[in-house]
Amino acid sequence: MSNDAATAEAEGTAEAATPVPEPIPHGLGASLPPADARAKTEGTFPYAADLWAEGLLWAAVLRSPHPHARIVSIDTTHAREMPGVRAVVTHEDVPGTPLHGRGAHADRPVFASEVVRHHGEPLAAVAADHPDTARMAAAAVIVEYELLDPVTDPEQAFEAEPLHPDGNLIRHIPLRHGDPEAAGEVVVEGLYRIGRQDPAPIGAEAGLAVPRPDGGVELYLASTDPHGDRDIAAACYGLSSEQVKIVVTGVPGATADREDQGFQLPLGLLALKTGCPVKLTATREESFLGHTHRHPTLLRYRHHADAEGRVVKVEAQILLDAGAYADTSSDALAAAVAFACGPYVVPNAFIEGWAVRTNNPPSGHVRGEGAMQVCAAYEAQMDKVAKKLGLDPAEVRLRNVLATGDVLPTGQTVTCPAPVAELLQAVRDFPLPALPKDTPEDEWLLPGGPEGAGEPGAVRRGVGYGIGMVHMLGAEGADEVSTATVKVQDGVATVLCAAVETGQGFTTLARQIVQETLGVDEVHVAPVDTDQPPAGAGCRGRHTWVSGGAVERAAKMVRTQLLQPLAHQFGMSTELLQIADGKITSYDGVLSTTVAEALDGKELWATAQCRPHPTEPLDEAGQGDAFVGMAFCAIRAVVDVDIEIGSVRVVELAVAQDVGRVLNPAQLTARIEAGVTQGVGIALTENLRTPRGLIRHPDLTGYALPTALDTPDIRIVKLVEERDVVAPFGAKAVSAVPVVASPAAVASAVRAATGRPVNRLPIRPQAAVATGT
Repeated sequence: MSNDAATAEAEGTAEAATPVPEPIPHGLGASLPPADARAKTEGTFPYAADLWAEGLLWAAVLRSPHPHARIVSIDTTHAREMPGVRAVVTHEDVPGTPLHGRGAHADRPVFASEVVRHHGEPLAAVAADHPDTARMAAAAVIVEYELLDPVTDPEQAFEAEPLHPDGNLIRHIPLRHGDPEAAGEVVVEGLYRIGRQDPAPIGAEAGLAVPRPDGGVELYLASTDPHGDRDIAAACYGLSSEQVKIVVTGVPGATADREDQGFQLPLGLLALKTGCPVKLTATREESFLGHTHRHPTLLRYRHHADAEGRVVKVEAQILLDAGAYADTSSDALAAAVAFACGPYVVPNAFIEGWAVRTNNPPSGHVRGEGAMQVCAAYEAQMDKVAKKLGLDPAEVRLRNVLATGDVLPTGQTVTCPAPVAELLQAVRDFPLPALPKDTPEDEWLLPGGPEGAGEPGAVRRGVGYGIGMVHMLGAEGADEVSTATVKVQDGVATVLCAAVETGQGFTTLARQIVQETLGVDEVHVAPVDTDQPPAGAGCRGRHTWVSGGAVERAAKMVRTQLLQPLAHQFGMSTELLQIADGKITSYDGVLSTTVAEALDGKELWATAQCRPHPTEPLDEAGQGDAFVGMAFCAIRAVVDVDIEIGSVRVVELAVAQDVGRVLNPAQLTARIEAGVTQGVGIALTENLRTPRGLIRHPDLTGYALPTALDTPDIRIVKLVEERDVVAPFGAKAVSAVPVVASPAAVASAVRAATGRPVNRLPIRPQAAVATGT
């Protein structure tokens, strides 16, 4: 072989071996990676706890050690006289409206003034030149209390003395649907209790307040509802909304309202009083004491069914413990009552729901609020119906499942896709995991921890089901609206929208929408602050629908601006032009150019809003079209239980979910897996204990979150893409409904393994010990 030939062959081999670069994910349907993924993994992502300002002071908040007490006096003299202390504020220093709160109720004081209503309620705040000084000064504030008996049992709240000027009853919803005299051949009853879960936000809750020259203040927070927080802060400070600005810093993840307003509001007061920037970083203990938790719930159920297992009537009483203040309890109760029968056809339903104040820690928005609690109860009831009739639990559910066109007990017709039967059949028919005896070469992980504390001979396997449903967006007349602006210049697009990225993937979705609509590869999403038009709170997956819809509309308006000159030049309408892979082509191939050439240095922009169709409040009989859309999920749980010691290991969770349309496969999978894992914690470990209103062990040692070692195999066996025609892109929220369904599925599987009723979450070991052991 000649040298030339050898060289040519070597070059050819090298050329053939050159790897073809992977195409960059682009547009809707692609697994576009999050824009902030690199910064987070490298530790350069700007969290609120990392912020700094010249002349910075440090804050600390004094919180009540008692759940219920009358305040006799507050003496701040010693704290004010400590070297380095710049300011001490109490209720006397709140210049505006002293009350705040989310939802329809503003009933929580910035600082307790006459009465302490829960353990950890703020009493005073201090600003000092060093964080240790601030903490010592806060501890030096002398408060004289007259201790009062706390009301901690929500059932006692009805007869107890009023804990608040607004009384103890926050809301009562009586739902009446169908014939009260209807009865079934089979009747099953149950009493169920759901414990208090903490949202346990990742990363420290922190904030920075900076005074402004105009007498206002800027708050740098990991807020999930910046405009709502701004309006509350302005009212408390006695300022106009224009004088208060909230800048959203990096949110390290949120499954509820991210920040505790009990330290947001004192921060701004201290900055206004001192004229200096003030920062506070809460300890984990302060987070447990300050922010809201999932509503502990007591549920009584009676199901009537015919001999075939079809539900005839459901009677239920639902009691939500709101804690000391109302917050979002009214919304949670509406969801609980409306979905009390689950995704099943129930011709007759009579539900009583109450939310009451107690001296327990405040309850509020946590993913799947209301729907999660009732799901655990109605699925337990379906298991009881199946057991009493000697039927398969999955079959009983299939005979009752909801479908599009059916009517909810609220009288609302289900107009969105509701493929509940398809979801349940998918998980029921999915192959079960192998039993240990079938794979003797594999290590058998026993219940009781990674090493297994159980004895193989005492382990029983159980299979159970949970079907959940949630509503999307707000409910009962809430004005859901979001505004977005899309700008394009020099081949780069920018999205301005006040939708906060809380881990749900909105910023990634916004980039994908613009890429899909305009054919522009480089898309930036601007940081969020309250100078932008409001987009609402980041909960219930609403930003996918409302804010994503606003971005899509704005992008389509820019698309029209881009295509109109070309369409006019060639004598055709813009509908006959398409954009794909950065190119603009006409239907007949006459026109073919690039997006960059069409832009030619022009700056195009448009602003648009998205507002879903209106809803209405539930009436005095619990009737009304209260929800915009709904999402559904079916989960089959497989568990191993040591029936002698009551330890439980979740082996596998098979998930089938109604998603409308998959917009980002990788992101969607991650959201479902995270929701399922959160549900496992609710089912087995997470219980914030509050004996006599006192939070016991307010740390992540005493409060057991599930870790990677506790996470079972999660099999997403089916994603039903039946688009909701009224939703932008047809997509549905995906993260809340697995949280709702998975605890019920785990409890159902434990019932199957042990024969015990399992009527409490989290499941206690004694509840998982089989009868007769």
